[in-house]
Amino acid sequence: MAPIPYRLGVIQRVLPAYRVPFFNLLARACAGGLGLLAGQPRPDESIETGSRPRQVPGPDPLGQVLGPDPLGQVCLFKARNQHLLPGLFYLCRQEGVKPFLEEWQPDALIVEANPRYLSTPGAVKWMHHRRRPVIGWGLGATPPHGVLAGLRGAARRTFLNQFDALVAYSQHGAEEYRQAGFPVERVFVAPNAVVARPIEPAPVRALDFGGGRATVLFVGRLQARKRIDLLLRACAELPETIRPKLWVVGDGPARAEMETLANRVLPSALFFGACHGAELESLFGAADLFALPGTGGLAVQQAMSFGLPVIVAEGDGTQSDLVRPENGWMIAPGQLDALTGCLADALADPVRLRKMGQASYRIVREEVNLERMVEVFSGVVSLII
Repeated sequence: MAPIPYRLGVIQRVLPAYRVPFFNLLARACAGGLGLLAGQPRPDESIETGSRPRQVPGPDPLGQVLGPDPLGQVCLFKARNQHLLPGLFYLCRQEGVKPFLEEWQPDALIVEANPRYLSTPGAVKWMHHRRRPVIGWGLGATPPHGVLAGLRGAARRTFLNQFDALVAYSQHGAEEYRQAGFPVERVFVAPNAVVARPIEPAPVRALDFGGGRATVLFVGRLQARKRIDLLLRACAELPETIRPKLWVVGDGPARAEMETLANRVLPSALFFGACHGAELESLFGAADLFALPGTGGLAVQQAMSFGLPVIVAEGDGTQSDLVRPENGWMIAPGQLDALTGCLADALADPVRLRKMGQASYRIVREEVNLERMVEVFSGVVSLII
């Protein structure tokens, strides 16, 4: 795909490390370059950020203009995030938006379509005053409920209608934007991806488990919301004839608690700690099934790129385009019986499991990958400018 002849700007509340490859790839698709403004997460958020920028010489109204090298061809600017109100009432205001826009002068701007971010309307007005389009990007727009649903719905429509186009993470999110009243022809889907299109073929696995036990793999941060406790208990409840080996990869605040639980209910479980690179790849290649019983799920696509079938808990809708009956199972969150039954079903038929792993690999190779995300965003920019 030829680069689009534009300079693109992006505003993010924070820059998670897992988004760095996407923005690098998107920058290569923009002949005019890509500038990205992002701030820091709240102290209580477990977000690994991808910003380790260097100071850039030149005018710097806030002392905050940073870049350009940590993200390859991305010029990174740092905002000051003001985190307002706790919990369900959280709001964020970013200082540095106007200096970023004036310095970078983007032909088009991508922002998060989240009404909790108070600086967004000002950025949209700045762009529209110069007849430049703004793309909103997000999970979707969950229909409001309760006594104030009508007012909240109207406010949501007003917020969304300021954008020139909306890009959803999933078909589910796109449908929510349409139901919120946004024009159908200006809603697009860029499947939420964190891995590139695989180049190497999927690992070749035997059609059985080699006369031994299957291996179930979990990869992620060890924290309560990941529900590793459910996975330990579910494996322990399986009949001895199909009880798998469980490999837990990752570190985090719940590790000691999970290891204590494992010693009590599933002593054979192995905790590898944080693994990266070739070490992590070897674990993906040696596993038979990937399971993510809690929220989150960045490793699901990586597992699929290694030809693994997957079990995931239903979440925000982004998994629905990724996990299908042909390659895995989606289960109700927090349900031990559902997870146990799903594991039993998966491990009962090794031949079917291998076919499902092949389907996982095909989905990541052909449909849900970073290259496809870039194609969608590049196409939307070209369409609306």
